[in-house]
Amino acid sequence: MHSDIPVYNRQQENHQAVCDFLALQIDKNLSGAESKIWHSHPVWFLDGNPIVGYSKQKPGIRLMFWSGADFEEAALNVIGKKFKDASIFYNDVSEIKQSDLNRWIKKAKEIQWDYKNIVRRKGVLDRL
Repeated sequence: MHSDIPVYNRQQENHQAVCDFLALQIDKNLSGAESKIWHSHPVWFLDGNPIVGYSKQKPGIRLMFWSGADFEEAALNVIGKKFKDASIFYNDVSEIKQSDLNRWIKKAKEIQWDYKNIVRRKGVLDRL
């Protein structure tokens, strides 16, 4: 895990435990992935393609999967139609279901859209 991620987590005050838990689980289940602070929040990448990340928002910590709309998971909220992201909010570690998180991370490795090249393709996403 990139050393900037624990620094980010400590800055989340009331949500630090959620951030620490997510970071550890994501890092454990995405071994070999690159992680860094990207657009001001922690994100994990496979071959340069963003897979999963989290950020502090008004409703809590938003765990987002870039290709999550195709996971077919009712607990993940799909907001837009243009991109394939889906997310869930947490305010306490007790809200996180380990089995769901593990399943979503596994799907994140298997189901990917090419966000790495979205600018070059002028906003068009291709399935990897």
